[in-house]
Amino acid sequence: MKQKFYDTAVKQEKAVLVGVITPNETDEIEKEHLEELEFLASTAGALTVTHFTQKLQRPDRATFVGSGKLEDIKAYVKEEEIDIVIFDDGLSPSQLRNIENELQVKILDRNNLILDIFASRAQTAQAKTQVELAQLQYLLPRLTRLWTHLERQKGGIGMRGPGESQIETDRRLILNKISLLKEKLRQIDKQNETQRKNRHQLVRTALVGYTNVGKSTIMNMIAKSEVFAENKLFATLDTTVRKVVIENLPFLMSDTVGFIRKLPHHLVECFKSTLDETREADILIHVVDISHPNFEDQIRTVNETLKDIGAIDKRIITVFNKIDAFKPEEHLLPQQEEPLTLEDFKQSWMAKNNAPAIFISATKKENVEEFRALLYKEVKAIHTERYPYDALLY
Repeated sequence: MKQKFYDTAVKQEKAVLVGVITPNETDEIEKEHLEELEFLASTAGALTVTHFTQKLQRPDRATFVGSGKLEDIKAYVKEEEIDIVIFDDGLSPSQLRNIENELQVKILDRNNLILDIFASRAQTAQAKTQVELAQLQYLLPRLTRLWTHLERQKGGIGMRGPGESQIETDRRLILNKISLLKEKLRQIDKQNETQRKNRHQLVRTALVGYTNVGKSTIMNMIAKSEVFAENKLFATLDTTVRKVVIENLPFLMSDTVGFIRKLPHHLVECFKSTLDETREADILIHVVDISHPNFEDQIRTVNETLKDIGAIDKRIITVFNKIDAFKPEEHLLPQQEEPLTLEDFKQSWMAKNNAPAIFISATKKENVEEFRALLYKEVKAIHTERYPYDALLY
């Protein structure tokens, strides 16, 4: 008998990305946003085939892109056998329903995509609980009548009388689950609070920054630890805390989840407890990917998120990472004819900002000793202020 073989490999889903260009956005900004969305899709395991953009005053209330553009997308999806269409913004429940009815394929918005990545990255009980809570809060207003086997509201013989529709049952079950997850998170928070109380004797630093700027690589380099680091978005979800000793000075360093523009609000809410490490740190080490063409926008996004969680007023060291990958031609300012070199940027940044800054390459180990010296100086200043008679430093 001839043996049959079956391919069990998971087929990579083909995706189309869709964005809207509003009057306050340029084509270049939208292109960069869609490139980031493509990176998100790739992190989730999808293969991006093409992008669609539409210029509108504001996203269409019914179909996000308007009926004409949706027809174009529908024709392309059918012709190229696309599996999934991803939108670069949050979709309302009615928009999601209308688009699904029209395209007849899986539809994801930016929030759902980020939640999916978070779900695949979550390792600890805390991260898994936080992600599940965020997913249920996202799902709750988007429940649709996928089945009606409990429904008795259709009318006709034998269908009269009270009954509960499936959608109401689902809603009640989800609300119960949400309250259970919130209680579970409260218990985990209590345990974490107890752990953090024992760390108060040492100065605490926290690595913050946009996702995929090299925070975990810096953590591994300085703390000589084995934190998972990969060139993908949200490689780190769980906060990792390590004890670091530079010369004779011990302190704590934590690696936190990366930020991203348009981070879903309920996700920030669910991860508030994880971000407590950032809120309670004495020094924030803001890591910036200087090789990224729009790193200044990323700095702004991180500062806005820090402001949202109440951590913007802390002492901040700015670490410009990936200087080995810096390309001057990608940093041409509108009024300038010549591109901005790394030396030009160093001088302009130092002139504009009083906060300490350092330029390094974590992978090539460039300027690492200077970074360690700056870190030592900043930590020592807080340590001597807190423990003026500590014999450890003298």
